[in-house]
Amino acid sequence: MRLPRAASLDFFRRKLADVEALPQLALLAVIAGLLTGGVILLFRFLIEGVIGAWLPDGDYEAYEALPPLIRLAIAIGGALLIGVLLARLRPSARRVGVVHVMERLSRHQGYLPARNALLQFFGGIIALGSGQSGGREGPSVHLGAAAASAIGQIFRLPNNSLRTLVACGTAAAIASSFNTPMAGVIFAMEVVMMEYTIGSFIPVIIAAVTSTFLTLLFLGNEPAFTVAPLQLMSLAETPFIVLAGILTGASAAAFIALTQRFAALGDRPILVRVLLAGAITGVLALGVPQIMGIGYDTVGAAMLGQIEISMLLLILVAKLVASAAASGLGLPVGLIGPTLVIGACLGGVMARVGHWFEPSQMSSDGFYVMLGMSAMMAAVLQAPLAALVSVLELTANPNVILPAMLIIVVATMVTSEVFKAESVFLSTLRTLGLEYPPSPVTQHLSRVGVTSLMDRAFVRLPPELSWDECRAALDKSPRWVLIENEKGEVRTLLDGADLKVFLDDNPADEYADDDDEEDVPLNLLRIPAMRKDVTSLDSRATLQEALVSLRKARAEAVCVRRYSAPMIKPIIGVVTREQIDSYREVR
Repeated sequence: MRLPRAASLDFFRRKLADVEALPQLALLAVIAGLLTGGVILLFRFLIEGVIGAWLPDGDYEAYEALPPLIRLAIAIGGALLIGVLLARLRPSARRVGVVHVMERLSRHQGYLPARNALLQFFGGIIALGSGQSGGREGPSVHLGAAAASAIGQIFRLPNNSLRTLVACGTAAAIASSFNTPMAGVIFAMEVVMMEYTIGSFIPVIIAAVTSTFLTLLFLGNEPAFTVAPLQLMSLAETPFIVLAGILTGASAAAFIALTQRFAALGDRPILVRVLLAGAITGVLALGVPQIMGIGYDTVGAAMLGQIEISMLLLILVAKLVASAAASGLGLPVGLIGPTLVIGACLGGVMARVGHWFEPSQMSSDGFYVMLGMSAMMAAVLQAPLAALVSVLELTANPNVILPAMLIIVVATMVTSEVFKAESVFLSTLRTLGLEYPPSPVTQHLSRVGVTSLMDRAFVRLPPELSWDECRAALDKSPRWVLIENEKGEVRTLLDGADLKVFLDDNPADEYADDDDEEDVPLNLLRIPAMRKDVTSLDSRATLQEALVSLRKARAEAVCVRRYSAPMIKPIIGVVTREQIDSYREVR
C-alpha cells in the first residue's frame, strides 16, 4: 500500500531530523550536486559569452588588447551600473559571496534569500564582464549554496539538513569551478562549515562528485590551468621555499589588512564606494591591464615563464590593491581567484630570483607559481588543507606535496602568528558583529532537528474539566498534558504521571458537594503538581534553536508545531529543556 505523497514527505522530513540520516542526505546531495553544477555551468557560460562578445577574437581574458581609455571607461561604467543597482536595494539584500553564506549559516540556519542569489548571479556577470578585479569562485560558492538551500526551503526540510545542503552546494560549486572535487569538499568543511563530521562529510563528497561529473560532461577534462611538469630539483631549494613562504605570508597579511581598510568605508553611500572600486581598477589598468577580469591567462603565462619579473611585480601590487578594493568596497566578485593570481605572480618572481643565483639547481617557473598560488590561498583564507588538496588535484603530481606543505605552513603561520591576521572571511564577519564559528556545543545541537527528540505522547485539555473526562484522557497514557485556554493557546505543561498520581490518591467524591462529584470540576491549574512554562517552535527547527527559544521565553518546554496551511500549525510534539540538556551531555 502506497503512502500518500504528504505522508511520505512528512516521514522523509522526520528521518532527516535525526543526526544519522545518511540515506536521505545522500539522495539530497545528488540533487544538490546536479542543481549546483547546472547553475555554475550557466554562470560560467554567461560570463565567458558576455565578455567574449565584445573583446577581440572572442577571448574573455584579452583586456590587454583594448586601448587604455576604453579599459578605464569599461571599469567605471560597469561599476556605475552595479552601483545604481545596489543603491535600489536594502543593505541586507546587497550581501553576497562566501561571507554571506557563512553569516546565513550562523544566524539563519542556512536560509539563503533568492534576491541575494539573483544579485550575485547578474551582478557577478556585470562586474566580471566590465573587467572588475575579482574571481568567479566566491560568487559560485554563493550560487551553489543558494541553489542547494532552495531545495530545503521548497520542501520545508528540517533546518539541520538545510545546513548540510549548504555545505553540499559549497563543495559542488568549488568542484565545478576548478574540476577539483576533493578541494571542494575540504573547502566546504574547513572554510565554511569549520567542522568535520561523518554525517555531513559523506553527503558533501557525493555532491562534489556529482557536480564534477556534470562539468566533465559539458566541458570535458580541461584543467583550470595549464600546468608544466613540476618537481623539486634539489633539497638545497628548501631555504628558498621557506623564504618564499615568509614573503607570501606577509603579502597575504597586507591583502587582508587592505581589504578591511576598504571595508571600513562602509558608512559611505554604496554608489560612491562601488564607483571608487571601479575607478581604482580602471586607473591601475591603464598601465597594467592584466589585473582586469579573472586573470587566469596571467597565471598560465607566469607558469610558462612568459612574463618579465618587472611586470610580475607590477601585476602583483596592482592586483592586490584592485582586488582588495573590489572586495572591500562591495562589488559582487570573489577574492579566491585574485589570491591565486597574486600568489602566481609572487611565485614567478621568486623563481626568477632563484634562477639568478642558482640556475642549475632551481626548479621551473611553473613549480614556484603553483607553490605561490597554494600558499597565498592558504594564508588569505587560513585554509591550509584546502590549499594543499587544491594544488595536488590541479597538478595531479605527488612530487609537489612536500614543498607545498612546507610553503603553506610557513605562509599561514606568518600571516596568523607574526601579523596576527585571521581569515579574510572571519575578519569580515567580525565587522558584522558575528563570532564564527559557533561553539562546538552549538554546532552539535544544530545538527539535530527537534522532531527527532520530541515526545509525541501528549493530550490537550482545558484548565477545568470533569473527573471522568480527565480519566478518559489519561487512558491514552500521555507523557504530557498541555493545558489550553479558551482560545486554544497552551498555557502550561503538566506531567501526565503527576496527574495520574493525583487522581489515584484523591478520589473525586472527596471534592464533591453532597456526594455529587459533577458539582466540583477538576482544575488542572490548582492541583499539586509540577507545571512547566511553554513556548512554540516550528517543526523544522534544530535543538539549538529550541534552546535559544527556551532562553528567550524563559520557558522549560517547547511545543513543536508543523505548518500545514496558512494560520494552521498543529502541535505534533513536546521537547523539554531537560531532554536537550541530556542529549548534549550524553552525545
